[in-house]
Amino acid sequence: MSKSELLSNTEIIIGEEELVNKISQGKKLKIKFGVDPTRPDLTFGHLVVLNKLKQFQEAGHEAILLIGDYTARIGDPSGRSDLRPELTEAEVNENAKTYLDQAFRIIDRTKTVVRRNSEWFSKMSFADSLSLSRKMTVARMLERDDFEKRFKSNQPISMVEFMYPLIQGYDSIVLESDVEIGGSDQLFNMLVGRALQKDEGLQSQAVLTMPLLVGLDGTKKMSKSLDNYIAFNDSARDIFGKTMSISDETMWNYYKLLLLESDESIKILKQKHPMEMKKNLSRELTSLFYGTKIGEKEKISFSNVFTQKENPDEMETFSLSQIIPDGEITNILNTLNNTEIFDSKGQIRRLIEQGAIKIDGQKVIKPEELIELHENSKGIVVKAGKKIFFTLIP
Repeated sequence: MSKSELLSNTEIIIGEEELVNKISQGKKLKIKFGVDPTRPDLTFGHLVVLNKLKQFQEAGHEAILLIGDYTARIGDPSGRSDLRPELTEAEVNENAKTYLDQAFRIIDRTKTVVRRNSEWFSKMSFADSLSLSRKMTVARMLERDDFEKRFKSNQPISMVEFMYPLIQGYDSIVLESDVEIGGSDQLFNMLVGRALQKDEGLQSQAVLTMPLLVGLDGTKKMSKSLDNYIAFNDSARDIFGKTMSISDETMWNYYKLLLLESDESIKILKQKHPMEMKKNLSRELTSLFYGTKIGEKEKISFSNVFTQKENPDEMETFSLSQIIPDGEITNILNTLNNTEIFDSKGQIRRLIEQGAIKIDGQKVIKPEELIELHENSKGIVVKAGKKIFFTLIP
């Protein structure tokens, strides 16, 4: 793999000249990527960095996946306007269990070195912690944009948050990493690692930041807390459907950062119909996690439902006898609300007013309309909007 490919899609490269020289000389480098298991799922935002780690791995370098099971209990303050809630050791360990299986769907398990920073931090004494804290001044910490904003707006900043960049940086000393990769919001933390290595007399790691993937809303970075994400563990249908929901403009960002299409290729793709290109993108991302057959199946299913107005092959089924309590009127409003698919009865009323709810192809006019199903009925299909389909049976 060429140097240009290894450094493609990066936003900022610190120590580029030295890094290029090492690559040109054929040196095997240690590439560090750390993830804190604060939640059980990886998202496509992580996929951007894992793609880069995979590229270095395929070029013969040593990929180090660092599970921040110790740092996760502190919480990374990057991009935060408040203190993260503290996680227990049990919560962190439970989340960490799923991280590896998810990451190995992208990178090669047999060629990956997995480390946990609890290996060294759990053995560190308080005196060691104090010694590490001497490596950074408060003034230097307040140079961080997020800390500066919180300080000026009188938002609290805990001492443990000040320690986070030092702790992440110390990982680089232990691992003797040559390169650290991460999202652009990790630049400050990664530079601290570079400085700490130099202070220890080690060769400073190069720092590569990757662009932050825009979420489904098309404006903010992909985040679970903002509910604008696609997760590795989403179903094939959800991956396909969520990808189809992004804007045309955002789509090209996904082609570049997730499928690694070149700028030249994207120029050619932009000449084709955007809907077809979005279907292809959705198929490829679904195939990445579920295989080409399922990816193609989801594309066909989507086309049937949204282009030909057919019902999907698989739908959730609800039994009226189970979701309607004795004595409650089985009108449309109560029935749909009891499926717990919708946020509220108010949402259901709005959808009915918009003509967005159909039962067996017929628009619902009044929420008070009764639903009657005979005992031998095979059920009725309810469609709400473009994405919600389910069957009601007796």
